[in-house]
Amino acid sequence: MACKCGGYYYTLNAKASFDRDLTKTRKFHLRNVSVIRIFTSGFFRSKWRSIAGKRRILSMDAREKSRSTILESSKDKRVPIFVMMPVDIFTLDASGCLRIRKLKALTVSLKALKLAGVHGIGIEVWWGIVERFSPFGYDWSLYEELFKLVSDSGLKLHVALSFHSNIHLSTGKGGLSLPLWILEIGDVNKDIYYRDQHGFSNNDYLTLGVDHIPLLSGRTALQCYEDFMLSFVNKFESFIGNVIEEISIGLGPSGELRYPAHPFGDGRWKFPGIGEFQCYDKYMMEDLKMAACREGKPQWGDKGPQNAGCYNSVPSGVPFFEEGKENFLSDYGRFFLEWYSGRLICHADAILAKAAKILKKYQENEQTSVVLVAKIGGIYWWYQTLSHPAELTAGYYNTALRDGYDPVFSVLSRHGAALHIPCLEMMDSETPPTYLCSPEGLLNQARSVSKKRIVNLIGRNTTERLDKTGLWKIRLNCYNPQAEVVRSFTYFRMTDSIFRVENWNNFVPFVRMMSTDL
Repeated sequence: MACKCGGYYYTLNAKASFDRDLTKTRKFHLRNVSVIRIFTSGFFRSKWRSIAGKRRILSMDAREKSRSTILESSKDKRVPIFVMMPVDIFTLDASGCLRIRKLKALTVSLKALKLAGVHGIGIEVWWGIVERFSPFGYDWSLYEELFKLVSDSGLKLHVALSFHSNIHLSTGKGGLSLPLWILEIGDVNKDIYYRDQHGFSNNDYLTLGVDHIPLLSGRTALQCYEDFMLSFVNKFESFIGNVIEEISIGLGPSGELRYPAHPFGDGRWKFPGIGEFQCYDKYMMEDLKMAACREGKPQWGDKGPQNAGCYNSVPSGVPFFEEGKENFLSDYGRFFLEWYSGRLICHADAILAKAAKILKKYQENEQTSVVLVAKIGGIYWWYQTLSHPAELTAGYYNTALRDGYDPVFSVLSRHGAALHIPCLEMMDSETPPTYLCSPEGLLNQARSVSKKRIVNLIGRNTTERLDKTGLWKIRLNCYNPQAEVVRSFTYFRMTDSIFRVENWNNFVPFVRMMSTDL
């Protein structure tokens, strides 16, 4: 029988070591980094990334055979740290062309991060930059320059192929839209974007309703994503497995597999609202009608739940999320939620299948191995309720009575993908008790399902934490004695604040402890 006090003993001793290392290395940090002022960024939501090492994309059979080896070996390893590039890394020059912002300062910053022990850098590769002006008009020149800069600094890469916009996540300059030719199509046909029950839409991401409909200059959305991935691999083949260790595939808003049920960037939603279902574009509504007819209930296909409140509702007083005749446990409620979440899972399955096929040849060569990564959102508010309403509107059919993440992890497992999981810096005790939050509960559920489905986890923070308490919580979650060690951790993100003396003197020992065998 395992000793129940083992985890507590480990925590006390490791935390003491963390404090000793921070004190011991303080003088070194001040000598090696003067103040490096670079980027000024507004508030943004975390996105995704990361993992290191010469691991191959494993087939389902290979992973089944090596299950015990993978899970056992993860108990005794380092956790490489990746740091995400600033959200405003690109800027427009006087001629209206995009270029890398503050190139010299960025070069100095990369060298400082390398000296601190950071393993790699995360970079979003934006669809709206590369294929900006016309279909198939790929221009990789900015990323060729940026990748070379990172490589020359001795750092590895996590590349996040980003099929979304960050316009609504950016303040001031730096927002990037979808390709301009996509926006032109959207000006004529707004149903290529997700819509809510009021008819409002935003152009952050294409609705999954057009995954198989050739509305985009003769191509479907899936074909656009696939062509982009193929072009990327062809352009940067020499980097894959050598410099590029991880490739994350965008699956929705902010790159996450979810619906845009909580659009805080345009003012419709604010925390801790339950959000709204996003299925009212004509293509998803047509699919819903067909599903309802197959169920023998055509009336269920007319619309989504009409008693599910609005963006900023709380669960109490919202009939669909409480007890009652037409709630989430009713026959209609189950039908709708299975359809709504099922469409999202099919969306992920289709894109990851194409990504895994494109990257398959790299699993045959140890020197060019790469990790395929997917990302989910950290919907942790109202997690301690029966219905988990904020997760339901986002597309995760997860309640106190149903594990909604198991089908998601099954898809990832089938395609050999790792999962980028957020909230590693968060504690239940730091969240407002009124909103029944549980980031720790969400993380524990993800750990449990990942072990069952043989899916590696990659950690990331949701909010910027550079204090000792926040960094310690990240380390504790990465090395949780009751779970597998995460494959890597992505810190969001490289901003001015990370290089401030008081923060740098916390960050460097954190990085070095994570880079040392446990």
